[in-house]
Amino acid sequence: MRRVGIVGAGMTAFGEHFALGMKDLLPMAYAECAASVDKGLARQDLQAAWFGAMGTADGFPAGILADTLGLPDLPVTRVENSCATGNDAVRNALFGVASGAFDVVLVMGADKLRDTTSADMVWQWEAMARDMAWDYPLGLVSPAGFALHVRRYLHESPATREHLAMVAVKNHHHGVNNPKARLRFEITVEQALDAPVIVTPFGLYDCAPQSDGAAALILAAEDVVDRFTDRPVWVRGVGLGLDSVMHQHKPDMTTFPATVRAAKRAFTMASLTPADVDVAEVHDFFTGIELISYEDLGFAERFGGYKLIETEVTSVGGALPVNPSGGLKAKGHPPGATGVAQCVELFQQLRGEAVNQVDGARIALAHNIGGPTAVSAVTILEGAGSGC
Repeated sequence: MRRVGIVGAGMTAFGEHFALGMKDLLPMAYAECAASVDKGLARQDLQAAWFGAMGTADGFPAGILADTLGLPDLPVTRVENSCATGNDAVRNALFGVASGAFDVVLVMGADKLRDTTSADMVWQWEAMARDMAWDYPLGLVSPAGFALHVRRYLHESPATREHLAMVAVKNHHHGVNNPKARLRFEITVEQALDAPVIVTPFGLYDCAPQSDGAAALILAAEDVVDRFTDRPVWVRGVGLGLDSVMHQHKPDMTTFPATVRAAKRAFTMASLTPADVDVAEVHDFFTGIELISYEDLGFAERFGGYKLIETEVTSVGGALPVNPSGGLKAKGHPPGATGVAQCVELFQQLRGEAVNQVDGARIALAHNIGGPTAVSAVTILEGAGSGC
């Protein structure tokens, strides 16, 4: 397969964009992405697009992308894979370019959850998931589904609710300087522990806000990369992992096998190990997910994730900064856009252009999990040149 590089990246701010629809958000993200291409990008350079979206009130998602960007002749493939949608869109676009089918493609992710129609769509999707688990009728919307895992994890490991609070404090701190983040304020451990309970063991500050937003990437084959930039960010590895959607079929609730499988595939493809990663964007829809994912991604030993947060290893300035963007926790979470936005942040990190820049970052990892807990996607990126 050919090597594939990211040559441009951009995104909207994440938030409650009540006055903006999908038709407004997509052009905003694309414009910033195109402007970031060092040597310029013309619309006719694009040969195909992959679009990650859970759903939209505006109509057929693939058609919306083509219409709003003025690209009616572009073949657009829509990807939907729960909260792993964005990174799965990157994965599928990578294969399209690496195979030789296309030289230059667009990857976009977007969702518009803060309106009535989309909110109804999300709840209908959750209700369908509950109906599928007819012999497990516990009302397992996302907070409850993930809470089952994290509560068991806290029971079996040395980790405590204080460690969950530390994750929230860290990611809020990182998000303060990010102009694209939704929750740009600091919190304390005490505030996190004293916040109203959403579902045990998650309090208000353990939960990321569902948001509106869009993000975009331009991928190019190594043969043509130098037409667009001398500083590409290479996609070294991608992986997708699955697990049972039925919680009663999970023999161990303290790990996410989907993440383990996705990470193994991505690291194998990249010929790298977890020790090679310099910076990561890890799925923290709930704080406990980030803690468990330290272990599933290979950054910590079994039940040792709490040590990384205690010793500030995963803070900017530590040995392995996690979620320097603020993560889902502070930045927000439009499911279709989140994974693409993680790659936008890591593109900037590996080019030395990020707001919370990690010194010397060369290898980066993006990770999402959803389902809840049934699907995970991992993307591994590498900066090019000594200046990255």
